[in-house]
Amino acid sequence: MSASLLRRGLELLEAPGRGKAPPGLQRGRDGPRAAGAARRRKRAPEPGRNKATVKGRVVKSAIEEYHKKAAVNHLRANLQYMLKGRFVANKAITEQVLAQNRGRKSKDQPPKKAAKKKPEGTVFTEEDFRKFEREYFGRP
Repeated sequence: MSASLLRRGLELLEAPGRGKAPPGLQRGRDGPRAAGAARRRKRAPEPGRNKATVKGRVVKSAIEEYHKKAAVNHLRANLQYMLKGRFVANKAITEQVLAQNRGRKSKDQPPKKAAKKKPEGTVFTEEDFRKFEREYFGRP
């Protein structure tokens, strides 16, 4: 409730024998304080900072945020890095390192390599095949 409504309500409820307060105690609108308050209310808002925002907050551009979070293709740089170094480690050393890093579980073990079998030579010669052909098919 505003002060003026409160004052009017008190005036209605006031006892009929009592008059108004003496002029020294009465505070009206035409005092020096009232003029200052009116001036303060009418004063134009300063174009300073906006009080509705959080202190120190900077407005971010949505495009900049998108470019920050967009995926970057590092393929070209990685290829240059890989092709730059031509040092190849000894195969025995690489096998040793891989064996150290391998776990003990069966799923971590590499599949066993089967020994390559030498192609077995045939016991029969071409002449034996021709002889068999003549005997079996009856051709001369």
